[in-house]
Amino acid sequence: MNVETFEEWRNEARRLLARNVAPDAVSFGSVSEQPLLDMLAGGEHDTDAPIETASHSVPKEFLQLAETVAYHRDPQRWNLMYRTLWRLTHGERHLLNITTDDDVYQLYRMQKSVSRDVHKMKAFVRFRKVASEDDVERFVAWHRSDHRILRLAAPFFSRRFKAMHWTILTPNESVTWDHSELTYGPGVPANDAPDGDALEELWKTYYASIFNPARIKVETMRREMPTRYWPTMPETKLIPELLAAAPQRVEEMIERHEGFAETAVKYIPSEFNLASLRVAAAGCRACDLCERATQTVFGIGPADAKVVIVGEQPGDEEDLAGQPFVGPAGRLLGQAFVEAGMDRSSVYVTNAVKHFSFVDRGKRRLHKKPSAKEIFACRPWLEAELLALRPEVVVCLGATAAQVLLGRDFRLTDQRGREHVSDWCPRTIATWHPAAILRTVDPARKQEMFTQLVGDLQQSIA
Repeated sequence: MNVETFEEWRNEARRLLARNVAPDAVSFGSVSEQPLLDMLAGGEHDTDAPIETASHSVPKEFLQLAETVAYHRDPQRWNLMYRTLWRLTHGERHLLNITTDDDVYQLYRMQKSVSRDVHKMKAFVRFRKVASEDDVERFVAWHRSDHRILRLAAPFFSRRFKAMHWTILTPNESVTWDHSELTYGPGVPANDAPDGDALEELWKTYYASIFNPARIKVETMRREMPTRYWPTMPETKLIPELLAAAPQRVEEMIERHEGFAETAVKYIPSEFNLASLRVAAAGCRACDLCERATQTVFGIGPADAKVVIVGEQPGDEEDLAGQPFVGPAGRLLGQAFVEAGMDRSSVYVTNAVKHFSFVDRGKRRLHKKPSAKEIFACRPWLEAELLALRPEVVVCLGATAAQVLLGRDFRLTDQRGREHVSDWCPRTIATWHPAAILRTVDPARKQEMFTQLVGDLQQSIA
């Protein structure tokens, strides 16, 4: 029985679980290798035998994880997924929380690799207009992906370029959008990729216009945009020229305050470390929050921290103490650190906004979500902290912090616990803010969210 998609694997896995077939008695493969499913136990588990219905409760997190891993190129992914599924349904219900487990660790590594590949495809695909025998404008792009991710990424392009008639070619598969549906076909080699056209020149002009020399980080650019993608990206031909002109353009932008209006950029020292940033942030007047808050609450932790925790903003107790995460949410975070096996003293903790935003309720000061303007104004401080720290992992607590680093389209409820590549860190994870857990009324949901927070923290140190 062929197993080419997650849906096919899931259906077959259900059949195997119904017959109580253990992982060591089954071997999944690929079409191009050996038979897709070898029952190593002979006729004992005949696939033509009647199926006894069995009810197995599987964590939603596993289904989401497996659905992503299914796009990985490793032919052993199906066996790994079934072995983990077997363990989850045979006494190891909380297996996914043990990120040091070999199977779980490998699944999360595969998920990370696939997610990163999808991210690169969305960023690096470039369409070119091609000749057409009818009056319909058609566009084609060729992209070299690491995994078989086209079906995972194609819906994004159908939404982004809904009005275009386009085709994306990859070595493994191709897809065409005709304004109404996606149609998949065979892969195409690189030498069949389309040649450049006028659209390429238009894209190069656009790229040059949005290139911000004040934000450029050459090492990060080369790491996140590997040179093997450059042949299909016309704007890369401009990079040497733009980099050479960057210093002069930065000086001109500063003189005109271009792009820097109403942000904290002008308060940041030209050469800085965490200590100098802390001193400079104390005098920040980039937004109105400084007028009412007691003081700036800057990040705290070792300069060599590998993990950075980013929250939304300081609360009432933090505002008075001048340190992040010392109030109720901070105490819950400390409890989560303990259960996750993390040493809090080795972690750098900070917030996206450095002043307390609140409304007065008599003698009480109640949290008020910072405005988009206030978040934007304070963002340079967070960016400077991350640039000084260069962490291996960033954990965003809550939607505000996640959207600052991963974009405004980020949705915590859909993407919690998944690893993303951000401008500042190769591994960026978003999870629940402890304050959101404290506000949750339902005890069962509260415990579930806390367990997920602990699991996401464990993933950050895996």
